[in-house]
Amino acid sequence: MSAVNITNVSILDNPAAFLNPFQFEISYECLVPLKDDLEWKLIYVGSAEDETYDQQLESVLVGPVNVGNYRFVLQADPPDPSKIREEDIIGVTVLLLTCSYIGQEFIRVGYYVNNDYEDEQLKEEPPQKVLIDKVQRNILADKPRVTKFPINFQPENESTEQPASTLEHPSENNEQEQAPPPPSPSLDTKSE
Repeated sequence: MSAVNITNVSILDNPAAFLNPFQFEISYECLVPLKDDLEWKLIYVGSAEDETYDQQLESVLVGPVNVGNYRFVLQADPPDPSKIREEDIIGVTVLLLTCSYIGQEFIRVGYYVNNDYEDEQLKEEPPQKVLIDKVQRNILADKPRVTKFPINFQPENESTEQPASTLEHPSENNEQEQAPPPPSPSLDTKSE
């Protein structure tokens, strides 16, 4: 059983311009007091084929954490478009929200992100060079993929290895949706 459970994640300002900051309101509960900090990270997957294009947008430490319910807003700058290949800016990618304790990741929440022009004319006739200030991102907030990893929250005790468990949220049928991403920051979820 995990010592920390995410009870809710609300994505604020969604959909938004590609260059707007990300804002996640995260609610979680802590079931046992933790001496060390929780590390929350937000990672943007820049390419399905090459994890070197992944960008860590934010990393914050929260703690020490006592038993109780908590809520905070994680704000992160948008990804740097100059570090993403032109052909990977428009289309579907993934955003990962992770939480770790003493260097051990115990939960990962993956969201599909669709980047496209808001203007119909630009959608139908995309310019040769991406006009980043005209790109809108839409995080599919109601269809996250949650993966939990068992870790030892009491490092002075012996660790027991168990396989990761994956929880999928029910979703409506959507012809454009693909299979959920695997629990790795380098994902094969590219839309053509």
